[in-house]
Amino acid sequence: MLIVNTLANTLPLNGKTTAEISDSYPVLFTPAGYVFSIWGLIYLALIGFTIFQALPGQQANPRIERIGGWFALANLLNAGWIFAWHWEILGLTVILMLGLLACLVVSYTRLEIGLHPPVHPVEQALVDFPFSLYLGWISVATIANISAALYAAGWNGFGVSPETWAVIMIGVATLVGLLMIHRRNAIAYPAVLIWAFIGIRLRPEQVEVVGTAAGVAAFILL
Repeated sequence: MLIVNTLANTLPLNGKTTAEISDSYPVLFTPAGYVFSIWGLIYLALIGFTIFQALPGQQANPRIERIGGWFALANLLNAGWIFAWHWEILGLTVILMLGLLACLVVSYTRLEIGLHPPVHPVEQALVDFPFSLYLGWISVATIANISAALYAAGWNGFGVSPETWAVIMIGVATLVGLLMIHRRNAIAYPAVLIWAFIGIRLRPEQVEVVGTAAGVAAFILL
């Protein structure tokens, strides 16, 4: 997955970077380009998890055993999404993104993050943190991906303006963030949402009502 993502932006695949393709779809929910730098932190965290789960002392770790297959599938779906996105097969990107989101939801659930007394700090940093971060960002990316696909398909939003839909999606994401804080004592997940909302607020030429909604949402999750 890391190799595919690196090649996608250094070659780049099909002559465009991931961000350039994203910018070609004027979707109001999409944050400013700098926000996508979070992938660097996500990949670094996932590398840490990969090394940790391979250590001899972790071979019988029941938490890690519960997610092995789901993590592998998530990596395959992520890599597949990159190819589909760079060739702008948007319908397929939505399917792959939803599959990736489902894998991460299952992994997060099976890890039981935030449900029990804190695990060892090292395990929190190398298991809980990577999956919380990853799930948070893919939650945002799923909304942006579906929005781009609908825009490309010419969907009229059932007569509702794009601005209203963007505000609704920000509201839904905020409610999910609050639920994660309440149910899972989450920190990393809402932090990712805040990062994304600030990016939506600061996006060049952002519509005022959407930018304001994103700013308020970020404040609520603080």
